[in-house]
Amino acid sequence: MVRARRIWVTATALLAVAGASPGVAVAQGQPPSPVDRSAASDGTALPPGWRIAGGRSAPELEWRSDRPVPMGDARVEFRSDGRLLGAPRPGADGHTFQLPLDGHGGGELSGLEVWSGGRRLDERNPAAAGATAAARPSALPAPLPANPVDPGKPGSYRTRTGEYSLKSVKLPGLAAPVEMRAVVVAPVGASGKRPLALFLHGRHSTCYKGHDTTGAWPCKSGTQPIPSHRGYLRDQRLLASQGYMTVSISANGINGQDFAAEDGGAQARSSLVRLHLARWADWAAHPETAPSVVRRSPRADLSEVLLVGHSRGGEGVDRAALDSLYPPPAGEDGYHGPVRWKVRGTVLIGPTVFGQNPAPDVPSVTILPGCDGDVSDLQGELYVDGTRAVSNGSALHSAVYVIGADHNFFNSEWTPGQSAAPSEDDFGDDPHHPDAVCDKRAATRLTADQQHRAGSTYIAAAARLFLAGDDRVRPLLDGSGKRAPSADPARVLSHAVGARRGGGFLPDGGVSVTGARLCDAVDPSPARSCLGEGAKGMSPHFAQWATDREPGRHAIALRWTRAGTAARVSVPRPVSLAGAEELALRLFVPPNSRGTQLDVSLTDTSGRKAKLGRISADGLPGSGRTASYWAREFRVPLTAATRAGLRLGSVKSMELTSRSASGQAWLMDAWGWRPGTPTARAAVLPRVDVGRMTVNEGDSGVRTYRVPVQVSGHGSGQVRVYVFDPATGAATDRLVTVRPGGHDIDVPVRVKGNTRYGLDVSHDVLVKAVRGAVVGSYRGGITVHDDDPAPKITVTPVADRVAEGQSLKWRLTLSEAVDVGLSQMFTVVPGTGPELSTKDVSARWLQQAGGVKPDPERALSKAGISVWVDIEPGRTSVDVAVPTVKDTVKEPTESVRFQQVDMSTGEPKPDGLVLTGSVRDAS
Repeated sequence: MVRARRIWVTATALLAVAGASPGVAVAQGQPPSPVDRSAASDGTALPPGWRIAGGRSAPELEWRSDRPVPMGDARVEFRSDGRLLGAPRPGADGHTFQLPLDGHGGGELSGLEVWSGGRRLDERNPAAAGATAAARPSALPAPLPANPVDPGKPGSYRTRTGEYSLKSVKLPGLAAPVEMRAVVVAPVGASGKRPLALFLHGRHSTCYKGHDTTGAWPCKSGTQPIPSHRGYLRDQRLLASQGYMTVSISANGINGQDFAAEDGGAQARSSLVRLHLARWADWAAHPETAPSVVRRSPRADLSEVLLVGHSRGGEGVDRAALDSLYPPPAGEDGYHGPVRWKVRGTVLIGPTVFGQNPAPDVPSVTILPGCDGDVSDLQGELYVDGTRAVSNGSALHSAVYVIGADHNFFNSEWTPGQSAAPSEDDFGDDPHHPDAVCDKRAATRLTADQQHRAGSTYIAAAARLFLAGDDRVRPLLDGSGKRAPSADPARVLSHAVGARRGGGFLPDGGVSVTGARLCDAVDPSPARSCLGEGAKGMSPHFAQWATDREPGRHAIALRWTRAGTAARVSVPRPVSLAGAEELALRLFVPPNSRGTQLDVSLTDTSGRKAKLGRISADGLPGSGRTASYWAREFRVPLTAATRAGLRLGSVKSMELTSRSASGQAWLMDAWGWRPGTPTARAAVLPRVDVGRMTVNEGDSGVRTYRVPVQVSGHGSGQVRVYVFDPATGAATDRLVTVRPGGHDIDVPVRVKGNTRYGLDVSHDVLVKAVRGAVVGSYRGGITVHDDDPAPKITVTPVADRVAEGQSLKWRLTLSEAVDVGLSQMFTVVPGTGPELSTKDVSARWLQQAGGVKPDPERALSKAGISVWVDIEPGRTSVDVAVPTVKDTVKEPTESVRFQQVDMSTGEPKPDGLVLTGSVRDAS
């Protein structure tokens, strides 16, 4: 991961802990959590729910939610002022997340936020914020015309269901073995070999008992695995009735361990998928060795495979398709045999795409749920957008937007009322602040059965197109504006790139724009970003990666205040639309808007201009909580250009002219289109994989290491390399041409040895394919391990016996200076004899140290007082002070005792450091 910057805390004597933050409140008289430190580098309190956790050798930034955060597919991320700090480790309690802090330098931390799938998790009332953004959503779009062929209709075959369970497998990077378990649904009476559809579920809780779920693996005694792999039985039965063999595999063993994987478990899931495919290839060759349900079923045709993945399973099957064409490095892969199958296509349901390096040469259909409450930014759109111009473009990549669908209900085992284990509607439902679009009572929301039926229909459409080669279902998937009646009443929209599209106007291809703005898809600056400030919701096209900004990712933003405003897009080299029938534009307007009209014109290199026609665009139903800035596909015939004598083989610009009085629109791209689905051709490409190496810092000298990068395959291509500065977290990037066996991606890391204690430092590198290349392991780097022992700390009294009104003081001294800030926590414990009370010390100090008030008066050991002592990097000592107050009450000498806290248990350390002091009466 891209590590967080180290958070330095000032070397003030005592910093408040207990009670400073709602959500980490401490019971009176008990020591607080051992890791609770709620102050930032300037001494101000961290936001509610945040604290610095762990001891001086392993500090962590921790956030605790006041409500459970279900185990889901989107990755939880910590951000500071919009910058990605990293992906924290989830705690077993379902509330807590911790991010290790390494030696990134002295940058301050501010603007802390928690994000997951494009949605803020730490907002106090996100439902209310989202509801106000779309109090009056637009109505559902009118039903599209019915397609002549409906793939959602059951076929003529009866079906047979059975399961198999094989020996668990060990996958690289995962400590516990992963199960090889699956449910098979097969057609009965089908002759000959049958195409195979393999399903992979996403990241969900792994084990359950009664109403409780966990993310543990293996499941603890008394709990049982959640059968997520059985959640697609309806989809499997539909496909099996149409003559396909189907298998849905279990991946709980990966779900329970993938929090530690840099890629979120994508490579492990790919290995698991290919291990199952290898078994099916064995069974096809030797049926007598197959499990009973497979022996009693038609033989699978491994030359015709469709992979279907839900959420992180979507990213897993995409990686499996990539790995089947371009083999991964052996050391990172759990499958080591030959590829004895052919992946003809993939279906990705609400998928994650952490790597944003989709397989460009394998056709895909990505289902985007309009009310996804897990992968809320609908980042799966990048399986379409991210394939443009990377390879030869022969593969069709389709996005299917299902209005009113949530993330979970595509899987019946994640659906309340249908699942064996506890489950939920992931979008959530706040009766006090209902979302106008996605609340379960909203007119735009689908029921669970309606949603699952729509999912089954479009999975079957992909199987029919990619496996059966039936081009008659393509209009359901490629933006042609047809519907499958089997999916009614769901409103399902589509667009696509690839296949027979050509001669594109791509904002990323060096175009120039007049009368509009070439905007950055990912940029923290509202002036440069595409949606800018005031946008109510998100755009799937602009889903953020692991960087603050991304050169090369653009769209064209149009805004006008009068009819007749023209925006021109000019290409650096003429575009050929020869042979195309229509110009297809992927364009979106603000959600809930209506009546946007734009005329479309083309101009050739000779200056001849032709108006093609007019498009009319309405926005999708959307709220502040939805990703509804999604491009519809609009097509205008090229017949007018032909009649006008336009040279379609040499087009230099496209013009969009507003015909509505005012409005906004965003153009993603435009292509020459003609019907048909060509056979996808896998190009011969180089593959890039970035590794990670851990090295010791050493005691002296300077050593230079290089980030391990492997380039395999054939040919040459371009990738963009991002190198992160460990001191600031900022990334620099460069475009690199790579060749197999070469060292074109050369990232040297200089490591200076010393004998001073510090923290591990990560030097991180990310890679994204640009043209003529593919990327497997997209992130890695060098982790520099600090191998020096922590210094010893001693306590020296400075003023441990004082009169009331004076300050007690002690000095903490390190045996040597260190390169990082060190912290210790102390809590007040009972001593012998009379104790100082809350009335004997400064009220301000009480507030800082414990968030408590003097009244009612009680001994400090019963007030829940705990304090941090921080020593800044480079210093060797710090003074600790407790200010006392003078009063007129005659009392005996009183004492106080601070005991060092064990950071791992939260309890006072019996053999730890002790600060003792006494205060005599001044009267």
